[in-house]
Amino acid sequence: MLEKNQISGGDSGASALYRKLNWRLLPILLIGFVFAYLDRVNVGFAKLQMQSDLQFSDAVYGVGAGIFFVGYVLFELPSNLLLPKIGARATFSRIMVLWGITSACMMFVHSVPAFYAVRFLLGVFEAGFAPGVLFYLSRWYGPSRAAGAISIVWLAGPISGVFGGPVAGWLMTDFVGVGNLSGWQWMFLLEGAPCVLLGIVAFFLLPDGPDTATWLNAEEKRLLATELGTANGRHGSFGAVLKDPKVYVLAIAYLCLIAPIYAVSFWLPTIFKLAGAGSTVAVGWYAAIPYAVAALTIFYGGRSSDRHGERRYHIAVPVFIAFLSICAWVFFDGSLLAAIVLFTLATAMTWMANVVFWAVPSEYIKGDASAGAIAFINTIGLSGGFWGPAIIGWAKTATGNMHLGFLVMAAMLLISAILIFLLRLSPKHPATVTSVSETLA
Repeated sequence: MLEKNQISGGDSGASALYRKLNWRLLPILLIGFVFAYLDRVNVGFAKLQMQSDLQFSDAVYGVGAGIFFVGYVLFELPSNLLLPKIGARATFSRIMVLWGITSACMMFVHSVPAFYAVRFLLGVFEAGFAPGVLFYLSRWYGPSRAAGAISIVWLAGPISGVFGGPVAGWLMTDFVGVGNLSGWQWMFLLEGAPCVLLGIVAFFLLPDGPDTATWLNAEEKRLLATELGTANGRHGSFGAVLKDPKVYVLAIAYLCLIAPIYAVSFWLPTIFKLAGAGSTVAVGWYAAIPYAVAALTIFYGGRSSDRHGERRYHIAVPVFIAFLSICAWVFFDGSLLAAIVLFTLATAMTWMANVVFWAVPSEYIKGDASAGAIAFINTIGLSGGFWGPAIIGWAKTATGNMHLGFLVMAAMLLISAILIFLLRLSPKHPATVTSVSETLA
């Protein structure tokens, strides 16, 4: 049996092992998440051309942007419950190929029913990817390394925001009329098609788990099993998960966090456009700023949370700061500078909280039951991805501005912060805490 300091990352063998795991697993998962997030939110940039071309109202756009999450929520739990039986690589490959094809098919949308249908199917086919990856990481990284690994993969959201905005602006401007297609049609095609290739690559490069990783030798597998032995020692049932009230509190807190995240993601290009950002290309560059800052806070949040062995304050405090930022924007609406500063702060804080949040359920519930637990929390929470954009669309159509909608989002952030602050969770298997710098070593 290894000593505790060896398990926490002090042993050179463990450090070498996790360097190998990081380079073998995290890059392809990170790239997958970049395209996943890009394909679900690029409709926010498409709106700048697509809405006028197809004569969609703001309410139609808001519902269409959010209906993705209806399909996702309906099929997420079955997908994750099947993952331990089918295997990770087959699951991830199937998801990536089907969502890539569906995202590219957005270029053929010319009516409201078609818009709703394709967005719904995109959610159906992507269902299970995020919670599946979280469960997959829990089979390789113990609690003392969880937030660090998650923070690297979750950098995909800000990365897609940093590059997605300028790329979308370029595609929608320079490809107008090429092949008799609009710029927004080219954007959907060129951002969706690579996912099909990525799904094929994932099938051959990702092992289902440590036992099937041919690039790990017998000693490395024994060392990894020792590190995960305590973390994976408890195998509860999914039925027990459904009876735990704290799981529902986590799900509601996550819903109240996710709704504002996606409300901002889908409507940020419009906010900057109305505030005087100028051309579509300029909007893309302005929209990259909040995500560039969010990338830094994600890394810092995961590192700090792991180092201090603390989750609650690392979630509740950033969420409360985001609440104050959105409230402040309502009073400064019309100022481009205020929009950039305040939505940068709100985006950075909510993404930081989002990353640390997912270290909590994987520590609280262990074994194969964690796959269902993560999916269950994400299923309830991710429904906020529908309500957030839709509420903003309805508010804008009804009142002519987005103030009321974003005040609702601010209230949801406040609820999330309070729930997380009041919640007390004792990990089933406490572990020695190490810094993310050791996790990434």
